[in-house]
Amino acid sequence: MSRRQLFLSILLNQSEWCRIVDESTKEAAAVDPVEPEKILEAANSHGVTLKLVLTTHHHWDHAGGNEKIKQLVPGIKVYGGSIDNVKGCTDKVENGDKVSLGADVNILALHTPCHTKGHISYYVTGKADEHPAVFTGDTLFIAGCGKFFEGTAEQMYQSLSVTLGSLPKTTRVYCGHEYSVKNLQFALTVEPDNLRTQQKLTWAQNQRQAGQATIPSTIEDELETNPFMRVDLPEIQEKVGCKSPVEALGEIRKRKDNWKG
Repeated sequence: MSRRQLFLSILLNQSEWCRIVDESTKEAAAVDPVEPEKILEAANSHGVTLKLVLTTHHHWDHAGGNEKIKQLVPGIKVYGGSIDNVKGCTDKVENGDKVSLGADVNILALHTPCHTKGHISYYVTGKADEHPAVFTGDTLFIAGCGKFFEGTAEQMYQSLSVTLGSLPKTTRVYCGHEYSVKNLQFALTVEPDNLRTQQKLTWAQNQRQAGQATIPSTIEDELETNPFMRVDLPEIQEKVGCKSPVEALGEIRKRKDNWKG
């Protein structure tokens, strides 16, 4: 990896969070930092300076550490979709807003509502990076999507298939929680003959048994294995007894909500 290439990494433990580092300046951003002390400890151990917080949405397990991290890092900027609803938010972002980190990292805010009204995903690129990344919070999971707490199937379709689905296929997907095995098991109830999903489930199970993460995925992977992102396919609509992508998405979400796997 070149010195001026975007560096992305993920740490999974009791709190699942991501850090973004500009290697040329050693400036960093944290995504949904629920346990600030651990995050600062990790930042110090890697010799980076935390400059930004990117908050995907207002739920406590994503925004709950913002106030504390502001105390620990005076002057840090906390970005989010709402000043009022996102705890500790200092800078509101809307769809299409851009944020810079260091010399080379560019962050594009994407409004991806449904799980919450103001949910923001963050699309991250670097000058020399051929594989961008997107941090999707609770909108897009590996082989799944978030519950429709504050939105509709139509909004989730726009967020998944239109906004996130139009990103480059090589884009790495960093989601907010490690639900991959269960989501892939459910995906096979929708498409039991999807070989790609079968293979990814086996891989994910092996990863978890070895204590390894299943994140990141890619947009290409999700288009091949995630039933919520495959609802444009007539065969998926037929399998769930629907006649439109939005109707199919709503039906699949209803089935997932009631699934006891």
